[in-house]
Amino acid sequence: MGEKLKIAYAYLGGLTKITESDAKILTHINIAFGLIGSDGLLRTDGLRHMDMIPQIKRWNPSIKFVLSVGGWGADGFSEMSRSDAGRKAFAQSCAKYVDEQGLDGIDIDWEYPCIDWGGIVSDSADKSNYTLLLGELRNALGNDRILSVAVGAGEFFIANTEMDKVADICDYVQLMTYDMRAEGCFVAGHHTALYASEGDTEGRSVHDSVKRFIKAGVPAEKIVIGAAFYSRIWREVDTKDGADVNNVLSKYGLMMSAKGEGVYGYSYTQLVKEFIDKNGFVRYKDDKAMASFLFNGSDFISYDDPESIAAKCEYIKENGLLGIMYWEHGCDETHELIESIRL
Repeated sequence: MGEKLKIAYAYLGGLTKITESDAKILTHINIAFGLIGSDGLLRTDGLRHMDMIPQIKRWNPSIKFVLSVGGWGADGFSEMSRSDAGRKAFAQSCAKYVDEQGLDGIDIDWEYPCIDWGGIVSDSADKSNYTLLLGELRNALGNDRILSVAVGAGEFFIANTEMDKVADICDYVQLMTYDMRAEGCFVAGHHTALYASEGDTEGRSVHDSVKRFIKAGVPAEKIVIGAAFYSRIWREVDTKDGADVNNVLSKYGLMMSAKGEGVYGYSYTQLVKEFIDKNGFVRYKDDKAMASFLFNGSDFISYDDPESIAAKCEYIKENGLLGIMYWEHGCDETHELIESIRL
């Protein structure tokens, strides 16, 4: 087996938070985000702290820098990818930037083909155009540059793409196995669990996502799973709502209904400072899900910690997966989470 990948997404100030010890752990850094301009070409004016790259390379000369294009609410993919000329021009603009900046490749984070979530334009033709776009990027980048994708962890992404063809084109596929419970979900639970909780019949877990993508034609050895350096919160959780929940942890809010949906929460830095066994919040571990959570009698906080990330690393090794990535590096100034990545 080759080297396992350890990939950090660095957003806005994320590059400035990378230390020498971090750099020596990581194999790749995905710089977030490039966007698509109104002309259909790559736009990079939103990138920050690119001047940190030489220093990080001095710390770890073998580390790879990949530009991630897209992200939540990033528009322009559907329109740009509808024509051969549009795909080709965009791909060439990406290759040009990679060459000019001395980067190692491109990561496409289209959230999501065929779906207008996040207010983006979508079309049923996105399914085939997604594949065609990646093919054009591979042609422009060549085989010596990295081409990766970040994909939604659920069945919805598989249904709207041709993942067997995508996997053939790309070097690896990064499953965004976080936010698996989020906005629109009014049942408190884990947003980035390794396995499903007792009583959770929906199967929102790393394990279930991996099984789905392998079945869809993505080889295990090309799969990178995701970890979260941030939390999701459900407020006003009702532990006495009479729900038929087969879980001994339901009295602490797990799998119980909430008045609010699962909103984006605190960074791991904030959790350590103010919430983990502090200010009325108690940490609980769900052994079935291999996941931790916090509860104060009302608010439920789902997050990854060193123990859950270590479990994900063992899962990667046991199942022949390629590696782990996480969103987002700037969310952990304790460096406890990255230090728990042992692959």
